[in-house]
Amino acid sequence: MTVIDTNQHYDQDPAVFELFLDARMKYTCGLYKSPEDTLDIAQENKLHYIAGKLNMKPGGRLLDIGSGWGSLSLFMASEYGSEVVGVSPAPKQCDYVARRAREMGIADRVSLRVSHIENLDLEPRGFDAISMVGSSAHLTDIDAVFAACWSALRRGGRVYLSDSCYRNPAKQAEFAERDSALFVKDAVFGGGDMRPLATLVRAAEGAGFSIVGVDDLTDDYRRTIEDWMANVERNADALDAIETGLPAKLLRYFEIANAGWGFTTKHYALVCGKYR
Repeated sequence: MTVIDTNQHYDQDPAVFELFLDARMKYTCGLYKSPEDTLDIAQENKLHYIAGKLNMKPGGRLLDIGSGWGSLSLFMASEYGSEVVGVSPAPKQCDYVARRAREMGIADRVSLRVSHIENLDLEPRGFDAISMVGSSAHLTDIDAVFAACWSALRRGGRVYLSDSCYRNPAKQAEFAERDSALFVKDAVFGGGDMRPLATLVRAAEGAGFSIVGVDDLTDDYRRTIEDWMANVERNADALDAIETGLPAKLLRYFEIANAGWGFTTKHYALVCGKYR
C-alpha cells in the first residue's frame, strides 16, 4: 500500500479544535433530528447512529480507523462497553485520546496506535466491527484498506464508512484538479482523495463484503459546517492568536465544502457486512 505523511492539520494543538468543534471534539458530520438540535446534540445523535449501524454490543471489539480526537472510540467504550483500538498517524491526537480515556476511567478499554492503518499487522478476525468515519478520503489505496478490513473482521461483523464523495466520476474528473480542490487535498486531507460512492462500493464488494445500506447525510454535513463556521467566527481572535491567519484558512475550507454539496459532492454513510 502507498503511505502518506502525517498531515499537520490534524496534529495541531487540541486547543485549536476545542474552539470550533463540539464538546466531544468530533471532526465529522453530525446528525440533526430537529431544527432545534445544537452541534453537541447532533454529534451525539450521530455516535448513537453509528453504534446502531455496527450492531455494537457490550464487550464487542471495534477497530476505529482514523480515530481523530477520539469521539467515537471514547463513546463506544464508555456508552456501549466496547473494547476499542483507535488508529491515527497524528501523535497529538493519540496522546489526547489516551489522556481522556484515563480521565474517564476507561483506559482499560481504549488502546491507541500511532500509525497509518496501512502499516499495522492486524490480528485476523480480531474485531467485531470496523469504523472509518471521515477517514477514507485520507487513505490512498482504498482497495487494500478494504482487503485489510475483511481479514481483520469476524464473520457477521460490519464496517461503517462515512465520508464526502464526488457526486459521480464525471464530477471528479471535472473538479479534482481545480485550485479549490487542490487546496483542500493538500492543506487539509494531506493526500488521498475524495472518491465517488461507486468507487467505495466497488472496493468493498471486491474485498468480499455485502452492502447492507447507504444513507445520504449531505444536508446534515451542511448544517454541521455552518455550526463550525459560526464557532470559528465567534472565536476568531483566539484562533488567530494560536496561528496567524488560521480563521481565514478554516473558513475557506468550510466554504469550499459547503459550496459543493449536491452539485459536486455528497456525503454518504456506507455499511458493509461480512457474511462468509
